[in-house]
Amino acid sequence: MSTADLTNYIYRMGTAPNTRVAVSQKNKIFGYAVGSNGFTQIGVVSEFGFDESRTIDPVRGVGFGDMVAELVPGVTEPMTLTLNRTLLYTVNIFQVLGYKGGVDGLVRSLRHHRWPFDIRQELVFSEISSQSEVAGTAAVDSTTAAAGSNIYSGVKALFTYYEGCWLNSYSASYTSDAAIVAENSSVTVTDIIDGKSRYGEFIDTGLSPIGGSGTAGAGFSLRFAGGANQATQNGL
Repeated sequence: MSTADLTNYIYRMGTAPNTRVAVSQKNKIFGYAVGSNGFTQIGVVSEFGFDESRTIDPVRGVGFGDMVAELVPGVTEPMTLTLNRTLLYTVNIFQVLGYKGGVDGLVRSLRHHRWPFDIRQELVFSEISSQSEVAGTAAVDSTTAAAGSNIYSGVKALFTYYEGCWLNSYSASYTSDAAIVAENSSVTVTDIIDGKSRYGEFIDTGLSPIGGSGTAGAGFSLRFAGGANQATQNGL
């Protein structure tokens, strides 16, 4: 079997407008494609989206009236990605995610998938946004993280790694009234990280009422502030 040609002109990069608004043209999705030595841009993605949810359970007390004492977050459901792509003869969605399908092998169904895969997302900043002060973000210089790219020096990107992914649905439809065939898939994700930080119990996610040294933090919820029974902010 031959390996998909990911150097084909169809994967050639074009230009995108430089705005302060994040645009889909600057959202790049990478997979560990068959025959590649690392993450390769998937290309021709018509839609990429993510969905995540968790239950928030209210704590109430008998005899305290219709009041909520506290809201307690439940367990987060696994994130689901929407990954839709235009079907190509030379490489299909299985191949760009690392499976030996299409011209590379026998994988034709979800039942043939034995191992999970990873996806990397890069939201590339426009030049004017990169030159602005980006405080509190995990912005990384793309010229050092994306070797071999022609991204201008100093342009930054937000990296997100979706680890331990499995395709949970896959569909493609050939219709008589349309020439283009789209591959539609849904992906379930095990974990989401930025690829740089150390995660754990004591990570700084913001809004903490207690700083790392035990001093007051930047949290502003009156429920957790000093003197929580008194609404003293905003002149109240």
